Amino acid sequence: MGTNQADDSAVVRVTDDIALVLTLDFFPAIVDDPYVFGQIAAANALSDVYAMGGKPITALNIVCFPEGTLPLDVLGEMLRGGADKVNEAGAVVVGGHTIKDSEVKYGLSVVGFVHPDRLLRKGGVENGDLLVLTKPLGTGIYSTALKNGALGAAREKLFYDVMSALNRAASEGLYDLGAHACTDITGFGLLGHALEMARASNVTLRIDAAALPLLPDALDLAGRGFLTGGGMSNREYVKEDLAIEGTLPSALEMTLVDPQTSGGLLVALPPDAARRYLKVLAKRGVREAAIVGEATAPGDRRLVIAAGG
Repeated sequence: MGTNQADDSAVVRVTDDIALVLTLDFFPAIVDDPYVFGQIAAANALSDVYAMGGKPITALNIVCFPEGTLPLDVLGEMLRGGADKVNEAGAVVVGGHTIKDSEVKYGLSVVGFVHPDRLLRKGGVENGDLLVLTKPLGTGIYSTALKNGALGAAREKLFYDVMSALNRAASEGLYDLGAHACTDITGFGLLGHALEMARASNVTLRIDAAALPLLPDALDLAGRGFLTGGGMSNREYVKEDLAIEGTLPSALEMTLVDPQTSGGLLVALPPDAARRYLKVLAKRGVREAAIVGEATAPGDRRLVIAAGG
């Protein structure tokens, strides 16, 4: 599996029982605390392996760092945060590369293992499957509010906690639980990544707007204009494939396309398996997960938002 498919990672079969899962992700600093940024960037990169049903094994640091403008302690804390998160995943940082740049950027190239017959893809959603989302939406909105001094200390901590949380607990045993397909929700927002799943699987995904897990105050902040340019682009990307049933408030619509950093997994499972999955997640401490929609036969639109009202 390579660039010919819009999946979360590349996959190379090594033996009949082992395939390598390969991914790379890095981005500019989105928070001021270098340790927290390191954790978030690492969790985000590791998530691509989890979305494929894989287990991370090794990681390489990718670092861009300015010369002479920031103390090296900042670099050290960023790398420490990344290493701690990689260790939490049961993997190890084995090296990396650093270049001089005017802006701090950090991320990882991650290698994982998966059995070739237990690989999860975006394509594979079946008619009648239910969709489970494992993290609340709204980190892009929170990020904009934080930059403008409108988030508050309690919400800022929650912002960091959500983004730095690994998708490990949500990924482990997914194949055995009956999952048909999986992706992680990142820059294209929920609707953008759901559209990729719908196209790859030749189904329509119907999203229940009332069932979506949202970060506290995300709708209020969106309604006050704390939005991202990426969200606007995501809305344009999905509009030709999107139908809205009922009245969808603008703030909620923008939350559906809000770019997520280190977002949750979107998993397609048969109905009984989806309900069993929620119970497993709750026991593992993933309590914000929710069934947010279902897959139906393909129609005029690949995405349908059931808004009510």
